[in-house]
Amino acid sequence: MTSTPENQPSTWASLPIAEQADAIAAATLAVDGVAALHGGMFGEVGTYLPGRRVDGVRVDETGVDVHVSVTEGAPLRKTARAVKQAVADGMGSTAVTVTVEDVVPT
Repeated sequence: MTSTPENQPSTWASLPIAEQADAIAAATLAVDGVAALHGGMFGEVGTYLPGRRVDGVRVDETGVDVHVSVTEGAPLRKTARAVKQAVADGMGSTAVTVTVEDVVPT
């Protein structure tokens, strides 16, 4: 594992699943145009952790799925690409899929 000068892991992929899910959620919510994470039509998208769950983020051996609600007026494709890039920057070579589930008023 390579490290940054601060001796932190260079990717989130080496972290425990809980920390990965939290980092992915934070990076996603920091993207302009993202209103919220979205758990899917039936709440099926999430990372289940002891005592809690991270809605809208699914991390497994095949990659990362991120489901979001986008703010009305935000460019959908550009926002989805920005989310994908933000998550990919943290996860390294892990596959990242982004789904826009909803558009919400500002």
